Amino acid sequence: MYRFLLTPRWWGINLFVVLAIPFCVFMGTWQLGRFEDRVQSHEQAEKAPDPSTRAAKPLDELLPVDKVTSGRPATATGTYADQFLVPGRKLDDRQGFYVLNLLRTDSGKALPVVRGWLPGSATDARVPAAPKGEVTVVGDLQASENTRSDGVNARGGLPSGQIGMISAATLVNLVPYDVYDAWVTLPEAEAGGAGGAMKPVPAAAPEGSGLDLKAFQNLGYTGEWFVFAAFVLFMWFRLVRREAEAERDIALGLVPEEPGPGSQDAPEGPGNTPEGPEDAAKGASEDPSSPDYDVASTPVR
Repeated sequence: MYRFLLTPRWWGINLFVVLAIPFCVFMGTWQLGRFEDRVQSHEQAEKAPDPSTRAAKPLDELLPVDKVTSGRPATATGTYADQFLVPGRKLDDRQGFYVLNLLRTDSGKALPVVRGWLPGSATDARVPAAPKGEVTVVGDLQASENTRSDGVNARGGLPSGQIGMISAATLVNLVPYDVYDAWVTLPEAEAGGAGGAMKPVPAAAPEGSGLDLKAFQNLGYTGEWFVFAAFVLFMWFRLVRREAEAERDIALGLVPEEPGPGSQDAPEGPGNTPEGPEDAAKGASEDPSSPDYDVASTPVR
């Protein structure tokens, strides 16, 4: 009854099922692993001390930025150079912008420093001037932003002096010197009152370290992949069952044979000559049971 499974058509169906189910299971397991990694890193972050409370270290000792060094206080010495505004950034549910200055260090590379946040639209008229001369900054280390970071404007088209993303890839196209692939945010207002009007920008948790919406999206994708695997298996069993029932009905003679060609119209022959109108009328008039036929079998005219 199941010999149809060896036909070329069913070979293709079986091959698809054999490849699709392991693939769905693999993708579901991978998504589940990503969710478990996020849960584990979230638990470790809760148990670990606040990075901002640890002793500050020189910038070069904390690079590259990862989940361990993100948020750690970093120190750097240099002079402030170019200034940029980063619009579309919220703080305490208020819309505003960051004030970012590039700190030229002795190595020749510049460190992006977010000096603070101001409410409203980005405009140079309200921005306090950066300190003059050589300064030493101590700020919370952050990784370069990307298109998935909160508040990032990746569409472009901003006025001169504004950037939508704090990253080395963006800044190296705007200044004639190298830029560190990281940035720091000052935890307190600048000394001397130069930045007293600006609010400090708190350091953000490293990407992928918390139970955010993306973490639960991984959990949802896990369920979807396992549902796909179950659906493929269900459809295969349904097709096999339907094909087996059809084979059984044919074997038991429950399915009528299809009529052969020409069975609907009988061929003309000596005994199958079609009757014309006159022959039909003649046959009807010579029928003894016809009302127009008298007892003497004489047609009534």
